[in-house]
Amino acid sequence: MNEVIHIDGSLGEGGGQVLRTSLALSMIMGKRVEFKNIRAGRAKPGLMRQHLACVRAAQKICGARVKGDELKSLHLSFQPGKIKSGDYHFSVGSAGSASLVLQTVLPALMLAEGFSSLELEGGTHNPMAPPFDFLEKAFLPQLKKMGVEVDVDLLTWGFFPAGGGHMKVKIYPVEKLKSLSLMERGKLISRKAEAWVSSIPLSIAESEVKVLSEKLEWNEIFAKKVIDPKGPGNIIMALQEYENVTEFTSSFGERGLKAARVADRLVREVRKYQLSEAPVGEYLADQLLLPMALSGKGELLCTELSSHSLTNMEVIQKFVDVSFSVEERKDGICVRLN
Repeated sequence: MNEVIHIDGSLGEGGGQVLRTSLALSMIMGKRVEFKNIRAGRAKPGLMRQHLACVRAAQKICGARVKGDELKSLHLSFQPGKIKSGDYHFSVGSAGSASLVLQTVLPALMLAEGFSSLELEGGTHNPMAPPFDFLEKAFLPQLKKMGVEVDVDLLTWGFFPAGGGHMKVKIYPVEKLKSLSLMERGKLISRKAEAWVSSIPLSIAESEVKVLSEKLEWNEIFAKKVIDPKGPGNIIMALQEYENVTEFTSSFGERGLKAARVADRLVREVRKYQLSEAPVGEYLADQLLLPMALSGKGELLCTELSSHSLTNMEVIQKFVDVSFSVEERKDGICVRLN
């Protein structure tokens, strides 16, 4: 009889990451997973639309037998079948994050037997999920070091709450991931920032750029406007590119929040990274834990480790025969696979 993994969704910070990581590893390890208390740590517990999109995307990729895949469901049974590479189209049907759907299915498809292409529709720039640019500039280059080539193309931007974003993804899989050691930043290559607006005046981005220029004193800081906007939105993004890693930082505009405040928020995060020696920021650390575990070996030095990451480690260790060690050092927090 196939092994069954029981997952309590109230584990750790009790969010959707528990579901997504479990679905990804269920497919890869071929283990049935039974969920209870899904997203119990959230104000609106249970499966929301974007979580259902993740479940159904995973189901399609491996022909899983699923029970409980309904809105607001607290329980889910997922029995995976064989992972099938191919061409897939997934739509969240709202401003729910397309990036999080990709996060669910990418681990399985990057270890599949053949090439896959995906079309994903939904939110691409959402404050509660990795923006498209983070995937493209920070996360996927690290996967490339591990042997996996993933090409992403942003066709239309999708801001919360309108959504309407559209991205294409090409996945060239590998049989086995290489281990990753990310302990030093290496030489600084470039620093730049961009303020983007969608369906709102460019003057807002220009105000943000003014603050960034005064406080960061970088040479490359630009105001830009989204072509063919699907709804209103504003994001400012900072990229600090080093020899071994690119740190991506973002801040989203909100109704009633002054442009200067949005810019100040970004500046604080940029300076926090600059004050540290560790190469891996909080969000990148979270994304790298799963591929590291699948490679069976690895280490990284991060600026901080969120409760999100600690929960992710707990979930990963339920599926994969690895254990993470965490060591606080003067230059950061060292995470190793034992």
